[in-house]
Amino acid sequence: MRADRLLPLCATVAIVSWASAYPLVRIALRDIPPVPLAAWRYAVAAVLAGLYLLVRRPPVPHGRDLVRLAACGAVGIAAYNILFNCGEVSVSAGTASLIIAAAPLLAGLLAVVVLGERLSARGWAGSVLSFSGVALLAQGQAGGLRFGSGATLVAGAALCAALYMVAQKPLLGRYGALPTTAYTLIAGAVFLSPALGQGARALAHAPPTTWAAVLTLGIFPAALGYAAWGFVIGHLGAARGMVLIYLLPPTTMVLAYGLTGETPTRATLVGGAIVMAGVVLATARRRRAVAA
Repeated sequence: MRADRLLPLCATVAIVSWASAYPLVRIALRDIPPVPLAAWRYAVAAVLAGLYLLVRRPPVPHGRDLVRLAACGAVGIAAYNILFNCGEVSVSAGTASLIIAAAPLLAGLLAVVVLGERLSARGWAGSVLSFSGVALLAQGQAGGLRFGSGATLVAGAALCAALYMVAQKPLLGRYGALPTTAYTLIAGAVFLSPALGQGARALAHAPPTTWAAVLTLGIFPAALGYAAWGFVIGHLGAARGMVLIYLLPPTTMVLAYGLTGETPTRATLVGGAIVMAGVVLATARRRRAVAA
C-alpha cells in the first residue's frame, strides 16, 4: 500500500489509541493501583518492542547512549506513568489530556535552558497563556494547585514528557524514531518491574474489563500508537505532525464520554480552550519556519 494511503490510517491509529489511554487508565484504576498498572502496561509494551527489535535488528546503543536511553526510560516512561496514573485517580480523563497538552511548550522552555535554543516573543506569550489555562484546569479539580494534588501530579507527568522530548533528540538522529522508542519502552518497563508482583495479585481478583483495559493500554497506546506516530512523523515531519496533536484532547473527551460517561465541565472547556490557544500561538511560527 502506498505511503500516502497509509498516512491517514496511521495518524488515526496514533491519535485514537493515545486518546483512549486516558479513559482506559481510569477504568483500570478501579481494580489495580497506579504503579502496578503502569508496570503491567509497559511489560506488555516491552514484549512487543522486543519482538520489533528482534525482527528489524537496528543498531545496538552503546556508551553514553545507553545511559541516555536509561534516563529516557526512567523519566519518560516510569516517572511519567507513575505521576500520570496517580493523578488520574482524582483528575478526569479530559482534564488530564489538556494538562498534558502543555508538554510541548515545557519542552520548548527546557530547550532554551538546556540546549541554548531561542524562544520568540510569540513563544513566551503562548507559554504564559497556556500555563494560565493549566492553572484554571487545576483549580477545577479536587485539591486545586496544592502540592501533591491530582492536577499537580499530572502537571509533573507533563514535565516528565517534556524532559523526555528534549533528552531523546540526539538518539532520534542516531537510531531513528521506532528503534529509539522500542529501546525506551523496554528501559521503562525494567524500571517499573518491581511493581509487577503487586499488580499480579491485584489482577488475580480483577474482572475481565480490567484485564482488557491493561492489555489494550500495553498494545495500542504504548506500542502501536508510538509505531504509527513514527510513520507519521517520518512522512510529515515533526512540525506538520504537531498539528495533529491538537486533536488529542477533543478525541479524549469523546472517548471518555463513551467509555466512562465522563462529561467535561464548563471550567474544563474554558481552561482547555486557553491551553490549546497558547499551544497554537507558541508553535504556529515555528511550524511555518520548519515547513519552509
